[in-house]
Amino acid sequence: MIEEPPILTIRPPKRRPSAAQIAAFQGVPTGFVCDAMEGRGALSPAIAPLGGGRDIDCRAAGPALTALNRPSDILATLAALDHVQPGDIVVAAFGGFQGCAALGDLVTGMMKNAGAAGVVTDGPMRDYAGLVQVGLPAWCTGLNPNSPFATGPGEVGGPVEIGGRTVETGDMIVADRDGVVVVPFARIDAVIARLAEVGRLEAETEARVAAGARQLVDIGAMIADGRAVVLD
Repeated sequence: MIEEPPILTIRPPKRRPSAAQIAAFQGVPTGFVCDAMEGRGALSPAIAPLGGGRDIDCRAAGPALTALNRPSDILATLAALDHVQPGDIVVAAFGGFQGCAALGDLVTGMMKNAGAAGVVTDGPMRDYAGLVQVGLPAWCTGLNPNSPFATGPGEVGGPVEIGGRTVETGDMIVADRDGVVVVPFARIDAVIARLAEVGRLEAETEARVAAGARQLVDIGAMIADGRAVVLD
C-alpha cells in the first residue's frame, strides 16, 4: 500500500528568464520561434486561442508558471495564483480532461490581477462573456460550463505534460492565434540568436512571393541530379 500524497505540493520557482530574454520574444510570431527550433516546439493544435481569438487579442510571450492538476480538479491552479510574477503565463495542466472547465472568468480575472500575461490549459474554459471582459489572452480546448473541484492533489512549479510536450516553470511560452510554442529554458539564448536570421529569410521569401514567385524549391534541378524522378 502506498502512502497518500500531500494534497498540495509547491515548488518555488528557481529559474526565470531575464528581462532581456523575455523582451526578445515580444511580438515574435510563433512560426518564427518554431523555425528557430528546427520546426518544432508547438503544443497540440487542440489547445487553441479562446474563441478563435475573435474577441480577445490572444498574443502573449512570457515565462511559464506550471500548475499540475488532476483531471476535473483545479487546486494547483488556485495555488499558483500566489506565485504569479508580472508577465508570467500560467500553464495549467488538466490531464486533457474535457468533462468540465479547467478555468473560468473569476480565476482568470485573479490571474490578470496578479500580473499574468496569459494562461494555457489542455482543458476547456467557461463563462465566455466574462472571459472576454477580463481580456486575459487564453488558450484552451474549447468551452464547457461544467464545474471543476478543488480538492487536490496538485502541484505548483513542477514539470507538466501538456499538449504533447513537457513544460517546466521558467521555460518561455510564446503564443498567438496560430497556437502555443514552448522554448525550453536551456535553449532560450540559442533560439534568440536564430530569430534574426529566421526573420530575414522570411522577409526575403515574402518579397519573392510579392514579386510573383510560384515555387520555393527548384524541382527541375532535383530531377536533373536524381533527387526526384518523373514516371511515364
